[in-house]
Amino acid sequence: MASIYNKPGFDFTNVVRNSFLETKGIHLPKATSTGTTIVGCLFKDGVVLGADTRATNGPIVADKNCEKIHYIAQNIRCCGAGTAADTEFTTALISSNIELHALSTGRIPRVVTAMTMLKQMLFRYQGNIGAALVLGGVDETGPNLFTVAPHGSTDKLPYVTMGSGSLAAMSIFETEWQAGLDRDAAVALVSKAIQAGIFNDLGSGSNVDVCIITKDRTDMLRNYLTPNEKVEKEKHYKFRRGTTDWKKDREIVVFHEEVRPIGAGGTDAMDTS
Repeated sequence: MASIYNKPGFDFTNVVRNSFLETKGIHLPKATSTGTTIVGCLFKDGVVLGADTRATNGPIVADKNCEKIHYIAQNIRCCGAGTAADTEFTTALISSNIELHALSTGRIPRVVTAMTMLKQMLFRYQGNIGAALVLGGVDETGPNLFTVAPHGSTDKLPYVTMGSGSLAAMSIFETEWQAGLDRDAAVALVSKAIQAGIFNDLGSGSNVDVCIITKDRTDMLRNYLTPNEKVEKEKHYKFRRGTTDWKKDREIVVFHEEVRPIGAGGTDAMDTS
């Protein structure tokens, strides 16, 4: 007998039903198309992460200035691409687990620990959590930068990009990144890579967020660049007073209502014979 209580996690009981419906010629809805540009690169003192701020709902821009760089720990941040709710709640869950881990061990959490928690969780759900992540931070082993794909696979590289604008951003890194960059050069390079995604990918847009993580501090530069500010219109659509006629007269309509009781005699009385 099936349990009356819902099990935690995702429910895959509809997989058999969906397969049956496909055999009957019913087309299932396609996967949601998402868009984002997130990047990260190492420099001589730490890690720089970057992200655009556009959130889309199909062809509609749902939010022009959303935040895609999520807090994991004081020395660790994570950029999220994919389904906004999945990236936000996944990173929030891992942030909570990292804090519990730090309290139980009494040590500053390592970036590789957060990466392991993320990839194990995403692999458990076989890609059904739409979270493509760029994880970066600095710990006692030095600066670390990882990518975590929705199915749980990971990479450790000196510069990374993910999201629908990742190819445009990667072209900037492949051309201009060098080992041993200073802070200002790394921030400029990350900003240029994000702008390449913004201007060459419809799913990316609006502003540039940058996060610089070093051994001593973490700086979150919200709206570091705003390359898509709304400009003033070239023409003004103002008309002189009196161009369009409008009425000043008031019309008062009076309604008269008459109530006729039923059953008090007359032709409308109910026939009870």
